[in-house]
Amino acid sequence: MPLSPSATPPFGLLSGRRFTPAASLEPLLEGHSQLLVPGPETVWAIGEVDLGASMHLLRFYLDDEDYWLQVLMNGSEVGDTVLFGYHSAVPIRDTSHLQRLVGSQSKVGLPIYEHDDYLYSRQWGQEAGQAKLVPLHERVTSPDARYGIQHLSMLYARDTGLPERREFLLLSAEEDEQGNATFTTSLGVTLHPTDFHVT
Repeated sequence: MPLSPSATPPFGLLSGRRFTPAASLEPLLEGHSQLLVPGPETVWAIGEVDLGASMHLLRFYLDDEDYWLQVLMNGSEVGDTVLFGYHSAVPIRDTSHLQRLVGSQSKVGLPIYEHDDYLYSRQWGQEAGQAKLVPLHERVTSPDARYGIQHLSMLYARDTGLPERREFLLLSAEEDEQGNATFTTSLGVTLHPTDFHVT
């Protein structure tokens, strides 16, 4: 299950490569984003989500399992790059628990979502009320295994006050091939190519 030819990893981000944030990134984000910047980390696993029409999400999971880098690809053209960190991961016990987390009585999918006293605007869906979560299928390849993950996700964002840099909130109900389900909350921030290097 290798990456598709149209999703060649950008920035030299291959499994085993080292992702190092620039020293300037952490002080730049301080006071503007809740995301804590990691130290240098090795890329462990690579995930791919086929969005159709030559669009792909590539996800580079780092040795520190709390962090991953997401790159939107349009064919071979690099789009938005976001560094995410997991904020929480809640095991989903059963269907009723899932409904409480992301169902019609939850706040997930509403136009505005509050998290840690910050307000985020929904990025997916045009509904005036609650939007349906977006189904995504991710194929993940690591040195140890290849597997699939089903996601039901909703993306939110807010302005950080920094030019061309937003903070993202990704909410996702995930299920692996063994049937283990988890509700994850991830915080992310826009990265520019000068914000990191890969060796």
